[in-house]
Amino acid sequence: MNELRKILRERGPIKKVGVIGMGYVGIPAAVLFAEQFDFVWGFQRDSPSSGHKIKMLNEGQSPLKGEEPGLEELIKKVRTEGKFESTSDFSKIREVDAVTLAIQTPFKDNVSLEPDFGALEEGIRQIGKNLERGVLVVLESTITPGTTKGFAADILNSESGLVAGEDFALAHAPERVMVGRLLRNIQEHDRIVGGINKESTERAVELYTPVLTKGKIIPMDSTAAEVTKTAENTFRDLQIAAVNELALYCEAMRINVYDVRAGIDSLKGEGITRAILYPGAGVGGHCLTKDTYHLERGARIAGMGLDYPENADSLYVLARKINDFMPLHMYNLTKEGLERAGKKVRGAKVAILGWAFINNSDDTRNTPAEPYYDLLIKNGAKASIHDPYVFEYGKLKISQDLDGCIKGADAVVIFTGHSQYKGLKAGMIKKLAGSGRPVIIDGRNMVDADAFIKEGFVYKGIGRGDKNYHEVVG
Repeated sequence: MNELRKILRERGPIKKVGVIGMGYVGIPAAVLFAEQFDFVWGFQRDSPSSGHKIKMLNEGQSPLKGEEPGLEELIKKVRTEGKFESTSDFSKIREVDAVTLAIQTPFKDNVSLEPDFGALEEGIRQIGKNLERGVLVVLESTITPGTTKGFAADILNSESGLVAGEDFALAHAPERVMVGRLLRNIQEHDRIVGGINKESTERAVELYTPVLTKGKIIPMDSTAAEVTKTAENTFRDLQIAAVNELALYCEAMRINVYDVRAGIDSLKGEGITRAILYPGAGVGGHCLTKDTYHLERGARIAGMGLDYPENADSLYVLARKINDFMPLHMYNLTKEGLERAGKKVRGAKVAILGWAFINNSDDTRNTPAEPYYDLLIKNGAKASIHDPYVFEYGKLKISQDLDGCIKGADAVVIFTGHSQYKGLKAGMIKKLAGSGRPVIIDGRNMVDADAFIKEGFVYKGIGRGDKNYHEVVG
């Protein structure tokens, strides 16, 4: 019998689980595990920026401020039942049968595009220092392909004195969640599970199967699992870039991208797929903004040779550049709108509606509103920011007073598709702005363009070539 299989059989079924990283991925995963297993430790560093999560979770509260159906109720439930506790004491890893890592892997900078695995490495080292034989270690973080078998296994082996795949199980099971639907996504999406060997995969399947409702397990090799995660986000980014480029084309051709989109989407039939998404002010979040580069890096460092058209740019990287361009396009629309209203960017007051990168959430990671804001300030504008879910962002002031944010604005710019912004009334906005001829820039197709134009606004919208060159009323 394989040595690891024998160790796992002697250890018995998974009863206690540890989850490292109490964020958008770790919290829902931990409480769903707590429903199914005997006990779950939620590990979190007691740092100035994140330590408050420990206290909140242990009081049955969710540290996440966006709309997350069922999450706080489930936290309260498993806390009341005594099946979940958050802690900064990583020595308690010694008590668990399985431990997962849900730690962010940002880039060191936007030039080198090299991943910053510092926080992930710290988490892996904490596991290694407290690792017992027969424990399952799972990386849920999005990582460069090859990391599980290489970087992670090397650290765990060195810190523990054990050997991955022989003394303990090691796997990658990438998260596939979207803020605003965290619990549902974990339960209903199929789960990719990739171990470094057959025994590791089987043990990871045992961990994730109980939390799934509609979803099923898809087992594979750990590197294949890493590629699956980075590639699925790369493909989504590619789809967004495709419709963003189409929106720019439609603006130039004076037509409505949403008419074109509806026409494309109408073609149905066997063998026909038209997964056309929606254009917008930019792509943010922790995954789509970097996973293309993880995928590219994985292929580059594999050292096996890549047969590819000579001197051709990467299709995926080009898509990234298009999506990164959209905040600049929003700035260009703002500048053009202000000029049509007889004003300049310098000295103008601009009200930015939405700082989170996605609607009805407090998630501000890599928000496209930030580079737009920076362009405004660099070019002499004054900006106010409103977001119903985001209460702080570094030194920037984020307001929850929509009327106060818009008051006196020369331009109102919708950056996030929060429900609160859907159907904003032109008359109300004009009364608040009170700046003669106000400008409305719609980055998410949230308002009735005709109503704003009729009210005397200068209107500009992503993909709205049919309206962006309208006659100014009044």
